[in-house]
Amino acid sequence: MPGLSGEILSKVELQKNAPQYDVAFYVPIDVQRAADKGLTEQLDPAAIPNMSKVDPRFVAVDNIGVPVFGLVIAPAYNTKTFEKNGWAPITSWNDLIRPDYKGKTAFADIANDWGFALLYNLANANGGSLDNLEPGLKKAKELARYSDTFYKNSTQMMPAMQQGAADVTVMGSYAIAELIDSGVPLKMVIPKEGAPLQAFSATVVKNAPHKKAAMDFINFLISEESQKQIAERGFYPVLKGMKAAPKYEASIGLKDSDPVFRPDVKKLSEIRAQWTDRWTKEVTPELGKKVKK
Repeated sequence: MPGLSGEILSKVELQKNAPQYDVAFYVPIDVQRAADKGLTEQLDPAAIPNMSKVDPRFVAVDNIGVPVFGLVIAPAYNTKTFEKNGWAPITSWNDLIRPDYKGKTAFADIANDWGFALLYNLANANGGSLDNLEPGLKKAKELARYSDTFYKNSTQMMPAMQQGAADVTVMGSYAIAELIDSGVPLKMVIPKEGAPLQAFSATVVKNAPHKKAAMDFINFLISEESQKQIAERGFYPVLKGMKAAPKYEASIGLKDSDPVFRPDVKKLSEIRAQWTDRWTKEVTPELGKKVKK
């Protein structure tokens, strides 16, 4: 069942009374939404013994979602462009807002997980919190004025970075690694205010037709053998003590001192609709107002 996380959630919900799927993968917020809608099985750690080896920082909802593909959502910038123009490196979420970048940004819309992360991290960087995203919204308006558009998803953002249409972005670490592999001179930054560490997580669909097989499959996905293979694809392994694959260490490797954090997914799920509406009404209309100045 390929598709974006929200699309998968919709499909599972449509089949609620007669599920055809056993396992569904979601971004963290959709793990919470699926749990709230009664679309997930409560997992017994005894049936998935490898759960005991998982780094808890990747877990979205305890005993509901099992993290499989680890990532961080973070800024990245084109080092060649920055060097050529003598621009200072990005070290803060606030550094994403500079007149220098006007018309050369690739930021996701609020409906995308990356766009929502941009909002709440701008809030964190400016004295706000999940209880008060107002400072983040104010900064997002500034950011919008130097941007031509907000992108729908990675299939639009990645070509913009590859083709040189954008030099600054916020996206998942696995996408940054893929761009670097393709020859784009990017540097990922963990801002001084921190960045959210999370994972695409597997859930067992409520009343799954093959529940035991589903749990066995998830247990296999979080085995050391599977996680080594997943790490070779540019994701962080989710098991305690495992690091990024050596070939990705330089591009997206995390240091122990990097201030990454586990986001409060329950709170994010509760506030998302309200702030999506605010973004659409207040931030989107500001797009491009300073690009041509």
